[in-house]
Amino acid sequence: MAEQTTTRDIVAKLWSLCHILRDDGVTYNEYVTELTFLLFLKMMAETGREDVLPKGYRWSELTKRTGLEQLDYYKRLLLDLGTKGKATVAAIFVDAQTTLRKPTNLKAITDAIEKLDWFSAREEGLGNLYEGLLEKNAAEKKSGAGQYFTPRPLIDCIVRLMKPQPGEVIQDPAAGTGGFLVASDHYIKEQTDDLFKLPKEQIYFQKHNAYVGLELVPDAHRLCLMNLMLHGIEEGVESGDTLSPDGAGLPKADLILTNPPFGTKKGGGRPNRADFSITADTSNKQLAFVEHIVRGLRAGGRAAFVIPDNVLFEDNTGRRVRTWMMELCDVHTILRLPIGIFYAQGVKTNVVFLTRGKTDKANTKAVWVYDLRNQMEAFGKTHPLTVKDFEAFEKAFGDDPFGKAKRKDQGEEGRFRCFTRDEIKARNDNLDIGWLRDTEAEAEEHLTEPEDIAAAIMGHLKAALEEIEVVSEELEADEETEETLKEEAVA
Repeated sequence: MAEQTTTRDIVAKLWSLCHILRDDGVTYNEYVTELTFLLFLKMMAETGREDVLPKGYRWSELTKRTGLEQLDYYKRLLLDLGTKGKATVAAIFVDAQTTLRKPTNLKAITDAIEKLDWFSAREEGLGNLYEGLLEKNAAEKKSGAGQYFTPRPLIDCIVRLMKPQPGEVIQDPAAGTGGFLVASDHYIKEQTDDLFKLPKEQIYFQKHNAYVGLELVPDAHRLCLMNLMLHGIEEGVESGDTLSPDGAGLPKADLILTNPPFGTKKGGGRPNRADFSITADTSNKQLAFVEHIVRGLRAGGRAAFVIPDNVLFEDNTGRRVRTWMMELCDVHTILRLPIGIFYAQGVKTNVVFLTRGKTDKANTKAVWVYDLRNQMEAFGKTHPLTVKDFEAFEKAFGDDPFGKAKRKDQGEEGRFRCFTRDEIKARNDNLDIGWLRDTEAEAEEHLTEPEDIAAAIMGHLKAALEEIEVVSEELEADEETEETLKEEAVA
């Protein structure tokens, strides 16, 4: 008996189709966008949910045509679906257009999709197939998609620790392709027998109101909507900028899970949020996202978010953000992530776990830091990140999503240590705390793939440029303050 085709096999077959398009001048990103349009139509047919599509704009209508007629119909279909049908479908196809020029290429792709083992795909879950394709695209460095894709093992680790619950509003203010929201939905469904244990009104809430967020990049937002819909989540993520009034309009959340974009705000701009007081004068996006996260939580709400090292050590605005965050929240755990797990190899990152206090004062009593970076092998193509890599951290973190489980300080030779609020204050509220010998250079010496080595170099250069931008921004802010003081003195 032939071995059943797995999701991984199907993803590999779908990805191999990109070779068909090389002579049509189609890039990796364009290919994935193109493929997602076609896959979405096919998956709606496979799941019996074509009722969300207007009649005449369905998979069977597309595949029964050939040649130029098929390509012309496809172009018209993309255009019309952006204006007709349900709001979510219209949002998915808004401004959609094909990059295909040769009718033979469209036919080759639709035929290949039709021949896939859809029985196996349905058994494993069509949403999982789609997630696999997104992950494959992000792992392909030539596609440039890694900028908004968080590794699945890391997402799953964070979700297991934060334990999302039915009835909670779960927010991702930088949703990307929807990884955190989909993983939260999967976790809740596992706990509730695919929602069947919940009353009807709560099932409706989970499908329509539980998940909220924003995504700025149009293509990522499109992929996110498709991903959510294929996992049974009907609505929630809008297209918009969290650092603008759009973000202020998001509902207060019980749980925020996110990996905000790195770097400075486009064009050197600053957040345009009337409710921001701590980061109003900085173009550092991560600092501004931290302010959003703290303000976006309900009292007693919890969050876990990915940030680069500079947020933990930067002075001036950075220090003000950390001090304010530790006052309003219990910043109970920081995970220092290994290098190489994101597709910008050299960027050093962390996960901050916190709980919004019931009051606004002295909520952080101590911070536990787990170092999964130093004395670790570098991750990359030859050493991919897996769930197993987080097992020791999850055990040390404990079962309480608020960080209150019994913990043990492992001392200077261990990976998990506790630092009191007074000790952190003595460090000028610098939370970039390491004690194990730094073996980053040694780890990178073991990289063998040219892509990993190039990515490491590019990552270091990018990190250095971002630090220069931050310093420049702070100097400009100081100059502006000085000029204002002079004008006031003259007046």
